[in-house]
Amino acid sequence: MMSGNYTSIDNQKVTGSVPAVSDSPGHVTVKFEDSNLQTFPPTGAQGKISGASGPPRDADDTFSKVTSGSDEPQQGGWFRTFTIGAYKPYFDVDTSDVLERIKDSLFPFKGSFSEKTASNPDLYGPFWICTTLIFVAASIGTFVTYVAHKLQKKEWNYDINLVTWSAGLFYGYVTIVPLCLYIILKYFSAPSGLVQLFCLYGYSLFIFIPALCLSVVPLEVVRWAVAGVAGFMSATFVALNLRNHIKSAGERWFLIVAGIFLLQVALAVVLKLYLFTVTV
Repeated sequence: MMSGNYTSIDNQKVTGSVPAVSDSPGHVTVKFEDSNLQTFPPTGAQGKISGASGPPRDADDTFSKVTSGSDEPQQGGWFRTFTIGAYKPYFDVDTSDVLERIKDSLFPFKGSFSEKTASNPDLYGPFWICTTLIFVAASIGTFVTYVAHKLQKKEWNYDINLVTWSAGLFYGYVTIVPLCLYIILKYFSAPSGLVQLFCLYGYSLFIFIPALCLSVVPLEVVRWAVAGVAGFMSATFVALNLRNHIKSAGERWFLIVAGIFLLQVALAVVLKLYLFTVTV
């Protein structure tokens, strides 16, 4: 029935539900698969952060691999020594690794440090241990001399040489001594990894951090005892970890180990005379 320009729909024809539209030949049915978003991180993730066995690696390999189309030439041989990518593996450690190695350095009689770090020596721990030692030596030495002068009501002046002297001593010792030992061992046909020696000597210095903190005790006997114990522990740690390896150098292995031990003790004596001794 038509009323003006409008069409009237019969009420009987609109009652009920709307019939479903049947699938046309070109209709595509979309099916949703089960999501795995609840699993994080994915099981295939690599690195220490995800809990897998391998160490964390950068997502992009910009520093160690030349991208295609780059004008930068591929570095090889000795030229690779001057690239950042050459040193990335030696800083590929996490906090748990560093703490575990520090703990091993505090128990020198185990002699298992070299075995644990043989496949993954690091330079991260040695760098920060030496840096911390420089800061602690300068700050503790300054504080001790300041208190000693004030107690005797004498004028006190800050000694800037404590920073430069400490930096030269610790950075120089942990670099030059392992390098010389590397050459000596190679001469006696008992070569050892240079980075592994850097790692061993770097962690051997950690014991001097609490020793420097204990040097605030204003008793000369206590300071000598602290320096002696720290030097003995550090020297034992290095000597025992290198003993088994140096035995392959022949009959002179004992002299080499004894020299390593005495050199480490000499470092403790130098620290005692220059940092643990307060003169007013």
